[in-house]
Amino acid sequence: MTIEQPSASWKDYELIDSGDFSKLERFGPYVTIRPEPKALWPKSLSEADWKRIAHTEFKPGAGFGKAGKEDSGTWAMLHKMQEQWTISYPSVGFNLRLGLTSFKHVGVFPEQAPNWDFIRDQVRRIVASGQAKGPADTLVTHAGARPAPRVLNLFAYTGAASLAARKAGAEVTHLDSVRQVVTWARGNMEMSGLDGIRWIIEDAMKFARREARRGNLYQGVILDPPAYGHGPDGERWKLDECLYDLLRECASILAPEKSFLVLNLYSNGYSAVLADTLVRDAFGTKFASIDYGELVLCDRAGRALPLSVFSRMTR
Repeated sequence: MTIEQPSASWKDYELIDSGDFSKLERFGPYVTIRPEPKALWPKSLSEADWKRIAHTEFKPGAGFGKAGKEDSGTWAMLHKMQEQWTISYPSVGFNLRLGLTSFKHVGVFPEQAPNWDFIRDQVRRIVASGQAKGPADTLVTHAGARPAPRVLNLFAYTGAASLAARKAGAEVTHLDSVRQVVTWARGNMEMSGLDGIRWIIEDAMKFARREARRGNLYQGVILDPPAYGHGPDGERWKLDECLYDLLRECASILAPEKSFLVLNLYSNGYSAVLADTLVRDAFGTKFASIDYGELVLCDRAGRALPLSVFSRMTR
């Protein structure tokens, strides 16, 4: 099992401190305080230090702890800051607009940086091999160029993984059920000097099943599903009930050679071993490599805060 964290060379993000069910993070020039249920230990810095360093603190609302409302709340300003700002991820080469949302998120999950690097490396591998394969009408080619790998990003949020794949040379389909975050992702693409991403607002299961019926193949599939949610037409998503079926659909659209899969899971109670077992069972034994583990953030005191589990497969 692998434990991974963002590289220290990424200067636009830092977990400064954690503890007492909170985390103190710097995103570019601004520092936030947000709830963190997994930070069970005491803070290293004093409460006064946190308030002195931070620009804003998220205050959970009355719905905190209720399904669908557990992250809702408001931001309390401690020092002057912009409500929207930009950070960059130089190792892949894209930019992200951040902002204060009512669901405690700011537009990026920084622990995902190792997955972005993996996606970049896998797309480059496939491009270099010149062996992106699929039905003739599903591959995008350019005069004198090799076929571009096709990558499908499901539950794609504000698009960091989509940008990593596109920057490396893939033709990317970015799917999310929420129109506002797809618009946010499109802005990130434009701000990164990229273009050509295909935007889909749809239920992930519906789309994957339709692609399977059509015989379409992808050289990369990325899944970062929530614990629960709804599609644009009210389709119900519950991770425990739907994940395996979705993985089976994805197994039918992932190319049998020169391809990769990334599965990331945030749900409490889901282990890396479970992610690995799900992928192995849904996709079978034909793979070149498979790895599983946890994505963590380490604060200045050296404490590792575990935030998600992953399974990554290559063919």
